[in-house]
Amino acid sequence: MSGETSWADASKDLREKLARVIPRDEMKELHRLRPFRHLLVLAWQLLLLSSSVAGAALFQSWYAWLPCSVVTGWTIFNFTVMLHEVIHGSVYAGRRKGGVYTLLGWLYAFPSGISRTQFKRWHLDHHSGLGSSEADPKRHHLSPKRVSRWYKLLYMTPALIPIYFRAAATETASYAPELRRVIARQRLVTVLGQLAIASSIVVFFGWWIALKVYFVPYLLVFPVAFTINRLGQHYFIDPDDPAKWGTRMKRSRFWDMAFLWSSYHLEHHYFPRVPFYNLRRLNRALEPFWEEIGHQPVSYRELLWKWFGRNAVPHTNWD
Repeated sequence: MSGETSWADASKDLREKLARVIPRDEMKELHRLRPFRHLLVLAWQLLLLSSSVAGAALFQSWYAWLPCSVVTGWTIFNFTVMLHEVIHGSVYAGRRKGGVYTLLGWLYAFPSGISRTQFKRWHLDHHSGLGSSEADPKRHHLSPKRVSRWYKLLYMTPALIPIYFRAAATETASYAPELRRVIARQRLVTVLGQLAIASSIVVFFGWWIALKVYFVPYLLVFPVAFTINRLGQHYFIDPDDPAKWGTRMKRSRFWDMAFLWSSYHLEHHYFPRVPFYNLRRLNRALEPFWEEIGHQPVSYRELLWKWFGRNAVPHTNWD
């Protein structure tokens, strides 16, 4: 099978197999939405964000404020994970959910300055086009085209910001005019909002506070979190087996908290409507299937070594 076949075409047999792996009752429970759990995660992220910003502002020693800045930047990234739940309708299943989902979409998109509508279209196209270097926009526009260590490292620096927005703009140019206008308006609001926040911090609190609570988190920490998270998605795969078109990550309580369970990205592609707080349980349920097909788990440390140390090629079998 060539790597150009999309997920929609290639996964029919796989989906039939997966339907037999997990009992129906357990699968129903895995898909059960618990809005209170989502709100608890949101409360946790808001607490992390507020306390880390306060710590970075108050502490003067680098060994005290820098960890706070790291938590701030990492939490900002995790709001994109929260947005991902909104996109898949995985918060709650009530009848009148449109307004709540719209509100949450704005809330989760704003910290990273993106358009919630563009992110939704981009991500859903990624699902349907998985396996294709053209139909998958994340792979087509965002994966490094130069297989060199220095270029890969750019993704872990402030260079990620123009790289990402250029990729998003290129893909958006293919959308219908009305959709492009919606995305442009949303992006304008989020970008202007971020500029207003940054400017206000500088004016009222000075450059030193702005550096600690805003520029270090956004320019230095966010790109690192983004790149590490993405390494665990579809860079180390078997192009000839749709069941292995995602990287199987080792379970880790630390990474569960650090990335809000988004390390279980392959599981998410198998069952996109399972909420993130159930993905670890889904991971366990799929173990017999992975053992049967010989899909071994890896750690982020292994991925980073192969990505940079061995200069692995994205979307290939690194073994």
